[in-house]
Amino acid sequence: QVQLVESGGGLVQPGGSLRLSCAASGSIFSINDMGWYRQAPGKQRELVAVITNGGRANYADSVKGRFTISRVNAKNTVYLQMNSLKPEDTAVYYCNAQPFDVNAAGYVEVWGQGTLVTVSS
Repeated sequence: QVQLVESGGGLVQPGGSLRLSCAASGSIFSINDMGWYRQAPGKQRELVAVITNGGRANYADSVKGRFTISRVNAKNTVYLQMNSLKPEDTAVYYCNAQPFDVNAAGYVEVWGQGTLVTVSS
């Protein structure tokens, strides 16, 4: 079974930066896409950014030019560098990964526990 552990959330002022990390552990053979989602109070969970195992990234329009997703396949880790943060970026950020599951004979979806990012002065 694969587990995801996030870190790096916290309180930051508008215009500031934070870097989130998410490390996958367990019985890992390969991981397809890795990504970050967020859920603000009273809103649905939404995609922030996703990156393939080949390094191709896609972003939500609301974060383009401000956030950068990256991954280190050898460490099974994905990062989210967040710059020029705005109050509307406040949310719980969840890591998502698609590891290959031998028992399922296919890729499955795994979620982290979430890390809170608060942007406020």
